[in-house]
Amino acid sequence: MTNKFQTVLPTGILAGVIATVLVMGASAQSSFASILYAASALPILIAGLGWGNRAAIVGVVTAGVLGALLVSPMFALAMAVFTLIPAGWLSHLANLARPASELGGPDNLMAWYPISDILLHLCGLVTIAVIALGFAIGYGPELIDQMVDAMTTALQAQEPTLAPDVASLSQTKSLLVLMLPMFQGGIWVTLLFAAFYIAVRVVSRSGRAVRPREDMPSALRMNRNAIFIFLAGTVMTFFGGAPAMIGAVVCGTFGAGFLMAGYASLHFRTRDKDWRLPVLVLCYLSSMLILPAIAIVVLGLSDTRRTIALTPAKSADGSDEPPMN
Repeated sequence: MTNKFQTVLPTGILAGVIATVLVMGASAQSSFASILYAASALPILIAGLGWGNRAAIVGVVTAGVLGALLVSPMFALAMAVFTLIPAGWLSHLANLARPASELGGPDNLMAWYPISDILLHLCGLVTIAVIALGFAIGYGPELIDQMVDAMTTALQAQEPTLAPDVASLSQTKSLLVLMLPMFQGGIWVTLLFAAFYIAVRVVSRSGRAVRPREDMPSALRMNRNAIFIFLAGTVMTFFGGAPAMIGAVVCGTFGAGFLMAGYASLHFRTRDKDWRLPVLVLCYLSSMLILPAIAIVVLGLSDTRRTIALTPAKSADGSDEPPMN
């Protein structure tokens, strides 16, 4: 136990230090800010997936303390809410397992927490974080008006002959109020899940993985209950005001989950096909447009399920059993 603790503590501290450096790098380098900020989840995920919950908690606490001392308490809080706590929670969920017999399976197998439920949790956490950010900065039509007016003024300074149409400008403002939180939530879900996927591969190659590495094209789907949340968010966007903005966030975060599930389903359906590569390339390129991306989301909506990974149960005198969920 002592040796394990002596390994966990420095691993968690190192993970927290690296996470803090990456977030501070994101603040200093605006060009790659989103990528660096999302990458700060990697050390916490690797620590949690390879060394357990204690290492992830130590990493989150270390990063929070360093962020508060080096920058400010608000900086540390934002870092924890948007990246570190979701990363620690995902690693905790990924390490959960229970005897397959409790789910009606064989007695000699362990059932791991489904990837679909992990993705559902991620969408929910990012939704809460984006809504909290919007509340903290006072996001709303007034803020968008100021942003659009500032951009218009800057453009007119460069092109004095430019005279924007008032009606189209007003329509743009109304659209941006919903589109900005929608895209922000969707991009953040995608980046954090990408960090989770990379962390799983790194830990698996290191031989320290508690959870077996799964085949993502067959395992990555959304939970069926996510459909109702996504539809509720879509309906809320028609109410206007704060409900519409909250609904836009839900559409963005859960829509990103269904988009990734749709791509995973597409990879799975085209497996071993001769025309697989050109079709995948075409789908990825065309998804930069709205309608093709919606088609992939619909594919994700039509293929919802919970795929549970099963592995042989460890013997009583073997290494530590995974925590039970």
